Amino acid sequence: MNLEGKICIITGAASGIGKGIAKRYIADGAKVAIADLNIDAANATAEELVKEGPGEAIGVAMNVTDEDQVNAGVAEVIKKWGGVDVLVANAGIQIVHKVEDFPFSDWKKLLSIHLDGSFLTSKACLPHMYKKGSGAIIFMGSVHSKEASPLKSAYVTAKHGLLGLARVISKEGGKHGVRANVICPGFVRTPLVEKQIPEQAAELGISEKEVIENVMLGQTVDTEFTTIEDVAEVAHVFAAFPTNALTGQSLVVSHGWYMN
Repeated sequence: MNLEGKICIITGAASGIGKGIAKRYIADGAKVAIADLNIDAANATAEELVKEGPGEAIGVAMNVTDEDQVNAGVAEVIKKWGGVDVLVANAGIQIVHKVEDFPFSDWKKLLSIHLDGSFLTSKACLPHMYKKGSGAIIFMGSVHSKEASPLKSAYVTAKHGLLGLARVISKEGGKHGVRANVICPGFVRTPLVEKQIPEQAAELGISEKEVIENVMLGQTVDTEFTTIEDVAEVAHVFAAFPTNALTGQSLVVSHGWYMN
């Protein structure tokens, strides 16, 4: 299985997990659009990854909550390369509060980025995939697609929702050769997770060390963080898998934190 020549759009790909997936795809010969809210960072990442080759990359400006921007970004990719084979809806944020203290504006912001963003990018890409008779959509879920944690009501709700969206796309897209799957990582030490450590320490009244060792890694089999490379390998499998045998599924990558 490989992605040589495949046209891929990855949102939130200027850094973190998205960048790691882009790097893995480009190493396999894919053409990757680094779609990000920060176009300067997207262009810089594209330039950096192209040097490693053998694939290609471009930066694309995209606010995934803005339908016009999403449509314009996908149109830019179509104009450049003529189609789209893979969408990785990776853009996301984290905001932590107890339910009774959760600002409604923050709730709506988080759900919009995770759920609206995945919906809008899928909606924009699906007609092009249907036209080709093949395609792969990958949502960035979380262990929190399966499990709950205190302080994360919006995040857990959003990540659970992605499972449902992926399954519907799988049902609708199967006859067109389009698959949809969800990656569910454990804690990956990205800026998103680094930000949570002091926030959770303050909310829970414990030390940052206790947040890492007990809250984040306490239920893993080896007290290890999941790596960006771990997630990127799963993203490669979901993107390159050749048939509808693997669709509507979710795969947990968490060092055993959650098992199902």
